[in-house]
Amino acid sequence: MKAKQILDAEGTNTRVVSMPSTSVFDRQSLVYKSAVLPDMQRKRIAIEAGATAFWRQYVGLDGAVIGIDRFGASAPAEQLYEYFGITVENVVKTARAL
Repeated sequence: MKAKQILDAEGTNTRVVSMPSTSVFDRQSLVYKSAVLPDMQRKRIAIEAGATAFWRQYVGLDGAVIGIDRFGASAPAEQLYEYFGITVENVVKTARAL
């Protein structure tokens, strides 16, 4: 949400979509899914504190996924997020690059 505030203040119109259950989302009608993730909106970023490959189906080829793609890192969450780029700053940077 902080990244959205920064980007919106810069004039980049953004939306935040929370998808706590992809299986529930996938069962929805095409009309609903298209309203949430419009085909014309191709610059998408998924943020996941876990494996990123799964999220490619939602961000598409023109999107980006920020997350952790390996197992075994151990540290306080704040340190892991900083190390793997799960930060407001990196989300803003990634959005600008798209």
